Amino acid sequence: MYKEKKRRNQASAAVLWDESHLWGLMAVHALSDAELPFDIINVDDLKNGSLDKYCLLFVPGGWATHKSVRLGKEGAAAIREFVVKGGVYFGVCGGAGLALEVKGGLGLLPVTRTPTSSRVPSFAGTIEVNLNSTGHGLWRGFSMFRQPVSFQAWWPSQFSALPNSADVKVIALYGDPGPDAYSSDIPVADLNEKAVLWKKLEESYGILLDPKRINGEPAVICGKLGNGQVILSLLHFDTPYDDNGATVLKNLWALAGVEEGGKSSGELRTLDSAGADLHIYRYASHLIDIGTRNFLWRWRNPYLIQWRRGVRGLEFCTLYVLTREISRLLSRNSKLAQSLSPEIEEATAMMKSFTNDAAELLLMERIELQTGRITFKDCSNPEVAALRENLFSKSKSHGGRFKELLDVLDNILFLMYKQL
Repeated sequence: MYKEKKRRNQASAAVLWDESHLWGLMAVHALSDAELPFDIINVDDLKNGSLDKYCLLFVPGGWATHKSVRLGKEGAAAIREFVVKGGVYFGVCGGAGLALEVKGGLGLLPVTRTPTSSRVPSFAGTIEVNLNSTGHGLWRGFSMFRQPVSFQAWWPSQFSALPNSADVKVIALYGDPGPDAYSSDIPVADLNEKAVLWKKLEESYGILLDPKRINGEPAVICGKLGNGQVILSLLHFDTPYDDNGATVLKNLWALAGVEEGGKSSGELRTLDSAGADLHIYRYASHLIDIGTRNFLWRWRNPYLIQWRRGVRGLEFCTLYVLTREISRLLSRNSKLAQSLSPEIEEATAMMKSFTNDAAELLLMERIELQTGRITFKDCSNPEVAALRENLFSKSKSHGGRFKELLDVLDNILFLMYKQL
């Protein structure tokens, strides 16, 4: 289906930064570790015609709804035109959801999402995958006789209503969860073959939890749009330190015909140096320490924590990882501190204010978890509920003061990456 053919004047790869946050940072590190060339662009760049320079557009994870709003009609049209003219669109998790035929989606493939009430929304960790297409270039180097292969999945959505068409193919299927997998805050390995317990937990949590429900479902699909190709993955091949994922990324760059050039500098690689002692990083570290001391979460890898159901673990983790990266880059490049001083001062003031209230919220939520059941949006204590709404809004995809702070940090990192 795919040929390793270079498009004239279009032999570079771009990573679309907007609304990817933690997932964008992970992608940048994974690509840099794999020594793959790429440029980092934002929506303003692609609206100004920058996609004409590229043969591959990589859209990392993040909330597809936020990505859609940021793109607007003009940005969405630019991506569709890029693919129709022969570009390769590669979307991971939220980047995959953005490409679907759903409200606010790009409609690059005639595929929809499984409704929230019918899917397992909180799986996270290693999962075995059966590669479903021996001839696909994405799987070069993987033996079809040694199946399944393990990859990483972090709270993925689910594909549904795949058309019976030669233009859309399933090229990987979910298998069994790995030993480190969680569903919400439940270690999957401890409940293997205990269907009765899964059923009780699902009734208590009010969501589907048993990962057996996704066994055999599509994990990666691909298809055509005009002269271009679309590859959508619910697996995070862009998880740093994952050798199998890195192999897939290298295969993707090869089949898209990406030539040398773009960013892949040592400064963008994974965590190989200490960061500067910034106040903004201290504040984020303080929040992480509070959550750790109060048994609200623990680290799973250098980028992701595992948190108790009911608290905004991913949001706090995101603040920490982004500020850590800002601190790390500043320690390696003094010119960045000078050029971005106003932005860093603004972010520091916002972070200090946010930390004061967020620290109080975490302690209040610790008490609530001891006395009752809470979810990301429901809490019987009106004081806690009001503070949560102020900091994060009631939206699962986050908002409030957190989103305002996140946008500032996100812009700082984008400007840093562009200057390196």
